[in-house]
Amino acid sequence: MLEVYSEYHEKKKQQGGRPNRLLPETQLLLMLEYYREYRSLAHMAFDYEISEPTASRIIKEVETVLIHSGKFSLPGKKALHQEGGIELEYIVIDATECPVQRPKKDNGVATVGRKSVILPKDKL
Repeated sequence: MLEVYSEYHEKKKQQGGRPNRLLPETQLLLMLEYYREYRSLAHMAFDYEISEPTASRIIKEVETVLIHSGKFSLPGKKALHQEGGIELEYIVIDATECPVQRPKKDNGVATVGRKSVILPKDKL
């Protein structure tokens, strides 16, 4: 991933323009952390000391470059149906339902609140 994005970054640098504050390695790390941790862009931008729109733009740019390279695309549906094309490994997870443990409902434990907290003028 780093090789593909570094090549793109070098071509972009030759075209001119304002250089990005973050290195290509850091930009790639920003995109990977965003997808791995599902954090908000505001928190990611704060960690990297950039603005939220800049973080969004970097993530979209890195993602687009990697997609257009073609090296990181998954095989299509037809490849899965071909014999001997791809070996699949299955992992079975037991996801049985467990009852939720809650305290029993009891009317005596609850505290009764006032119906109205607004006092009439003569009571003030």
